[in-house]
Amino acid sequence: MREGLRAIRHAFASREPANVARLQRARFAEMVAFARARSPYYRELYRNLPERVEDPRMLRMLPTTDKPKLMSRFDEWVTDHDATLDKVSAFVGNPELIGERFLGKYTVLTTSGTTGTSGTFLLDDHAMAVSAAMLLRMASTVFGLGDIARILLRRWRMANVVATGGHYAAAVAAAQHPKAIRNFAVDAPLAELVDQLNGFRPVVFGGYASTVVLLAGEQAAGRLAIDPVLVIPIAEGLAPDEYDRIAKVFSAKVHTSYAATECPFLSYDCEYRWLHVNSDWVALEPVDADYQPTPAGEQSHTVLVTNLANRVQPILRYDLGDSILARPDPCPCGNPLPAIRVQGRSAEVLSFTTPDGKQVAIPPLALEVDHIPGVLLYQVVQTTPTSLCVRLRLAPAADPDRTWQQVHEQLSRLLATHNLDHVAVERSAESPEQTTGGKYRAVVPLS
Repeated sequence: MREGLRAIRHAFASREPANVARLQRARFAEMVAFARARSPYYRELYRNLPERVEDPRMLRMLPTTDKPKLMSRFDEWVTDHDATLDKVSAFVGNPELIGERFLGKYTVLTTSGTTGTSGTFLLDDHAMAVSAAMLLRMASTVFGLGDIARILLRRWRMANVVATGGHYAAAVAAAQHPKAIRNFAVDAPLAELVDQLNGFRPVVFGGYASTVVLLAGEQAAGRLAIDPVLVIPIAEGLAPDEYDRIAKVFSAKVHTSYAATECPFLSYDCEYRWLHVNSDWVALEPVDADYQPTPAGEQSHTVLVTNLANRVQPILRYDLGDSILARPDPCPCGNPLPAIRVQGRSAEVLSFTTPDGKQVAIPPLALEVDHIPGVLLYQVVQTTPTSLCVRLRLAPAADPDRTWQQVHEQLSRLLATHNLDHVAVERSAESPEQTTGGKYRAVVPLS
């Protein structure tokens, strides 16, 4: 209780840049000192560093880490040495324990391993309290009094269309709050999802962004008939005008956030579709392929995240794998917290060789075609070093041949600007495929 009240007080404290920067530096130094004292992994990783690491420049020079490294050293990484990998693996292997507390004191979340390595993460009570406080911070910018009244009158029914069956974040939240939150399987047939949502009538509706787009199509066609106050597309990026279309279709506010299982309270968006980083509790560093800082206004290769709240599993300068762009000037919304946009995942960058032997990398954002009329979902798959296969899901009224012609022309034009005219763009008869976690990867590089 005390942790929660303290976190809520901090959530609404001054967000002036100087104050936030001071808090971030102090918490970063404290987390480094704690990790060195309690985690054998970090003690070894930082063995050549001075005893106290507080200078901001030195903090940015700490060695990086990532999910494969940490998971391979799980028992040495955790700071509670009763929380062994064997114990937590047995825990997550039991679906009846979803939402229960591991060892009576930790929340357990898992990732599906879409990008190659599944992860198991423990959150202590302090991290959970900060997560709740940052959720309140976001809600204070999203909801007006009228929205709150509608939510209370309808008893806060939240529907999430997500992967089910594992200790995923949404599944844990639903298990812990069964009266307020209900999850629906993202891999269920679309008609079945429509019937279920019509029966539940959520006041807040969230889900993987690609599936929200499909359901917006069902709402526009009149088959889905829900009246949410807020729609929350998550986990996948959309073109800016797509958020506006979803808002119009549902007559609702549409907001999203950039978050990760490793750091659930990373950011929240504003009316201008910039994501504001909760940098009093998170350190986010856009970097190039050599982990050197990327200037604001330039797209990074990847991003390093430091979770300043969770001590049971310290996340310090952790390669999250996302390419981001930091806004170089103040956001017009007036929020002083740093503003970013997520450009895609570095793991989804396509690599080609030009006829004269030069290497060319094309980021996933450049391959977007969902703004083309008639395209609901797309998936660009690199099948060989010189060919792309495009899977499309089209709106019912779309002309397949005309839509494909526009998609083909756009992608071919993009390739030509990079001296890649020899790369073929082929049309697939298949629809976009979901991963085992239920997401649609927009870009799939050559295996």
